[in-house]
Amino acid sequence: MRAYIIRRLLLTIPTIVIVSFLIFLMMRLVPGTIVDIMVAQLQYFTEEDVQDIVHSLGFDVPVVVQYGRWLGVVPEEDGGLDGILEGNLGFSMLKGTSVNEDIAARWPVTFELGLMGILISQIIALPIGIYSALRQDTWGDYIGRSFAIICIAVPGFWVGTMIIVLPSIWWGYMPSITLIPFSQDPIGNLKMFIIPALVLGMEMSGATMRMTRTMMLEVLRQDYIRTAWAKGLRERVVILRHALKNALIPLVTIMGWLLPGLIGGTVVIENIFCLPGMGRLLMQATAQRDYTMVSGVMFIYSIAMVLINLGVDVAYAYLDPRVRYR
Repeated sequence: MRAYIIRRLLLTIPTIVIVSFLIFLMMRLVPGTIVDIMVAQLQYFTEEDVQDIVHSLGFDVPVVVQYGRWLGVVPEEDGGLDGILEGNLGFSMLKGTSVNEDIAARWPVTFELGLMGILISQIIALPIGIYSALRQDTWGDYIGRSFAIICIAVPGFWVGTMIIVLPSIWWGYMPSITLIPFSQDPIGNLKMFIIPALVLGMEMSGATMRMTRTMMLEVLRQDYIRTAWAKGLRERVVILRHALKNALIPLVTIMGWLLPGLIGGTVVIENIFCLPGMGRLLMQATAQRDYTMVSGVMFIYSIAMVLINLGVDVAYAYLDPRVRYR
């Protein structure tokens, strides 16, 4: 297992490099540049001013050279290396702030929102999915399946928008948009995050509910489950000890598919509920064509996705003893 993990980590290096270059390149293909934004802020400007801005941002060299400088393999004008390989994600082209510091200040918000969203999705999905399988073709099963379809079909951004708009129209209530640090007020922090996390969790729970029900039905028809029932074991023991663990193996795959959507979901939810996380930072930087900031945030997202996929593979070996990695 150790050799497999090391090999996978080494293979992630070219993957992250390719992804980061594609992001770096695609941002420059978007219509409009940060130069246009900066020039528009000047009341009077000449062609020399534009050329000075282009030179100061490093746009007067080929894109490959710009990428190499950002990566830290091509020297800067002063001959030094100052890029990702040196632990520096660069500086915001518009604000001049450190990308490292901006991400360090905002990642706890995204992490807390994502973690709460995952927990809520599993708290919703697993009990309903198991109950639907145990009570197949009953009213409880029909209600559970309908609820899962609603969670899949209704967009999270629409639910979040309605939660913001309707209470403000009907009762004049607006959720707090000022971040309350967990270290200062844990209860206030959880109150602030519970509604966005619930919207995010419900959006993720639909597919998990459906897959849980399907896999539980398949496992419950296995011979060893019939043997457990024949021994007179209690329902809770049969379900939790014998059936659920085997049913969870495909669910790990589903979680691996859903977690990229979780990252996209945090971007949308953070903007709707004005949470100062990495998703909101990414949206603001994209609108401002702040290439360095976008590249830095997406680089961190890429690393997170690679590690998540590795965690999914390792979880297989824990849930299924037949799986062995070499």
